[in-house]
Amino acid sequence: VRVKVNIVGSQDTTGPMTCQELESMAASTISPSVDGAFQSGCHTASVWDSKAKANTPKLMAFMNDFGVITARDPKGVYHPMTDVIHKVLNDITVDDRAIIIGGDSHTRMSKGVAFGADSGTVAIALATGECAMPIPESVKVTFKGTMKDHIDFRDVVHSTQAQMLKKFGENVFQGRVIEVQIGTLLADQAFTFTDWTAEMKAKASICISTNDTLIQSLELAKSRIQIMINKGMENKAGMLQGLIDLADKRIAGIQSGEEPALAPDDNANYFAEMVVDLDLIDEPMIADPDVNNEDVSKRYTHDTIRPTSFYDGRKVDLGFVGSCMVHKGDMQIIAAMLRNMEKQGKEIKFNAPLVIAPPTYNIVDELKAEGDWALLEKYSGFEFNDDAPKNAARTKYENIMYLERPGCNLCMGNQEKAEAGDTVLA
Repeated sequence: VRVKVNIVGSQDTTGPMTCQELESMAASTISPSVDGAFQSGCHTASVWDSKAKANTPKLMAFMNDFGVITARDPKGVYHPMTDVIHKVLNDITVDDRAIIIGGDSHTRMSKGVAFGADSGTVAIALATGECAMPIPESVKVTFKGTMKDHIDFRDVVHSTQAQMLKKFGENVFQGRVIEVQIGTLLADQAFTFTDWTAEMKAKASICISTNDTLIQSLELAKSRIQIMINKGMENKAGMLQGLIDLADKRIAGIQSGEEPALAPDDNANYFAEMVVDLDLIDEPMIADPDVNNEDVSKRYTHDTIRPTSFYDGRKVDLGFVGSCMVHKGDMQIIAAMLRNMEKQGKEIKFNAPLVIAPPTYNIVDELKAEGDWALLEKYSGFEFNDDAPKNAARTKYENIMYLERPGCNLCMGNQEKAEAGDTVLA
């Protein structure tokens, strides 16, 4: 079917190909039916090398002229933003019924339904405000029981995978839309679940939340879009303000009862349904790439989920907290651990390197305002400097904490990499 696209995202490694597609279509400006569009700089954030310097400015200039909000300002008015594309798209999605297309496999939002796409599809969506797609079957995921205080929502994500495989014996999520009943989970935490569905090879995911939760998530989106405006990222068409206006309209529709939060039809049919039992999760979980599995097809998948106790005594060579799979709460937990160690008078040292790469500058700014960033700075051995970004990838790591520039960092592997043979906990 052919659908209207509300939000479009282009990332910086496939963006040049999208530009070529647009030029071949003789398209010169973004479709007026697109509510919001963003060109990221996240995949080249960590290392500002000669290749990035040659390609990224041209990409930003083209997209800026086309009518897209760009992470870097071709005119140099606002500070370069290397925020992870999916996190920004999550912030600028202001309708739970929106269709989002992004040039990255992790295009998954906690509002609306999002699809990762190739550079050509992104170009068509930008130029026409539409795209053609098959409609996949859906799998319904709900929860029961109580999440224990010492468990993180990421553990719920891993346990969902483990419980699904135990029940069905195969990955029923693959190629389908996961409909998850998130209830009262706000946008940032819900995004942890939806973003993970890309690892599960799902085609897309959609969150079903309560009216009050959706309003809170939309208010959070509004505040972050306003920050983008305050930084000078608004374009001539007033796209960002238009998104705030749409959010206000959506909130009004919910409050009046005329347009409540999106919910499945009473007679909705699903390929499969599963209930995740939160009571079964009693310790943190790890997704193991299982690189030594005798079945080669099982290596580097998300199919092997184990409790942390399985790895008791296993040496960790590198730790990574960053990229699109984390949110501000993860950084706050690290700060809380450091603060607790200070109170107990314990020596704070690192027996392995720890790389922290916040997904967005907004998160860094919020952590600074709340005091947590200062604590991270206090115990870090390296902090990113936007005025002097690295021009070469790091090949060796010391046993210190690295505060890296917001962006993809180690996750992509196209710039930063772990050392060969390292056991990495991310």
